[in-house]
Amino acid sequence: MISGLIALPSRASRLEGAGKISTPVSNAAKALQEAPGTAPQGGESVGGKVLIKSYGCQMNVYDATRMTDLLGREGYAETAEDSDADLVILNTCHIRERAAEKIYSELGKLALEKRAREAEGREMKIVVAGCVAQAEGEEVLKRQRAVDLVVGPQSYHRLPDLLKRAKNGARLTDTDFAVEDKFDTLPQPSRAQIRARGVSAFVTVQEGCDKFCSFCVVPYTRGAEVSRPVADVVAETQRLVDAGVREITLIGQNVNAYRGAGENGQEWGLARLLAHLAEMDGVARLRYTTSHPVDMAPDLIDAHESIQKLMPYVHLPVQSGSDRILKAMNRKHTAADYLDIIQRLRRARPDVALSSDFIVGFPGETDADFEDTMALIRAVGFASSFSFKYSSRPGTPGAERDDQIDEEIKRARLAALQTLLEEQRQSFNSATVGKTIDVLFEKPGRHEGQIGGKSPYMQAVHVSGPADMIGSVGRVAIVAAGSNSLAGRLLGAGEEAKA
Repeated sequence: MISGLIALPSRASRLEGAGKISTPVSNAAKALQEAPGTAPQGGESVGGKVLIKSYGCQMNVYDATRMTDLLGREGYAETAEDSDADLVILNTCHIRERAAEKIYSELGKLALEKRAREAEGREMKIVVAGCVAQAEGEEVLKRQRAVDLVVGPQSYHRLPDLLKRAKNGARLTDTDFAVEDKFDTLPQPSRAQIRARGVSAFVTVQEGCDKFCSFCVVPYTRGAEVSRPVADVVAETQRLVDAGVREITLIGQNVNAYRGAGENGQEWGLARLLAHLAEMDGVARLRYTTSHPVDMAPDLIDAHESIQKLMPYVHLPVQSGSDRILKAMNRKHTAADYLDIIQRLRRARPDVALSSDFIVGFPGETDADFEDTMALIRAVGFASSFSFKYSSRPGTPGAERDDQIDEEIKRARLAALQTLLEEQRQSFNSATVGKTIDVLFEKPGRHEGQIGGKSPYMQAVHVSGPADMIGSVGRVAIVAAGSNSLAGRLLGAGEEAKA
């Protein structure tokens, strides 16, 4: 058990945004109860109802589904309400201070619920999982007495055993980087569970990061870069496709650093993996996220030209447009390097759209440095982006600097940057009006007779159409655009939009 930030483990021993992304409510609750093969697999089961709240990156969303599958084998069914849950798991993000403090605020509310349960003679277990768990370890137990378990992202496959011990009153921390591969010990979801989660799915292919950006805790909370074997990724993708998934997004903290073991011990990069998955029947769309510029290899750029199933949308964080700040961040590239990658992507796929991440107010950032960032944004023209004020994280080099930026300056710079990014997003969306695009329909719309889907560029699209279109790709003429979504008209077979 480890408290505080941990030392980076070796490669052999083994993304991120802030805020709450998802609370599993869903059709999956019923599917979990009805799915064959989800009964307890021998030994003592724990059982009950579980609520998993995920915060942060796509990896946490993926991890939450795997924990759901794992606990289903122990007799747990999903619930959407705190008041109905026998077990609550907060799957946490540590990338910014505010994200971590949100967790403790949520724990305070859960502690009140737990005490009320105990007064009624009922039980409720609380688990803190994810990156806050990994970074703070036993400190979580000390700070909030209502927490029963603290489990790091490389340890959640041991949840059933830990929960059994917690039933007997133990308060435990497991933030070790396991020798065994957690993916080898996790159960596979049933077809019913997969179908309940929709027609788009994440597949983790890589975890960890070796880049050590001076603002980032990921190398400490997720460990060294490690890639899953090709055969494992292919098998998981095949299970998803067989159950009706049409869009696969390959995810990793630094996904384009993927170096998986293929046949005969050959090492596969991300481009080769994408090409192989594109040949699978049933896969309609492929995506990947999140990438680092230094790992944007030529063959991956070329893949955007040669693989038609690979969507023309790349999320490529740059963080700053100032070479001085990029060096201080230990990003290992310059603004010119980044712009060169963008040019090469656009030569390979002229219709490619870009998104990025930006941090304002990194220690030592001057007005001139900030203007360099604004200039880079204008030069690229982003379809969508994420931006944040610098948040000092304990144990990172950035936190040790004595030239921290005043909060008022950070706020002003963030407001200016977000205004520019929002102008670019609205411009990109507006440029879609009058065009015909392919939309993967994913769910019913908000209104009667409406269905919603996703464009190749990650835009939400709503049309009037039959529910049996969900899970298929349809041609849509875009008729209106807002800042967050598009409205369109579903075209019939062979029909083209009128000019």
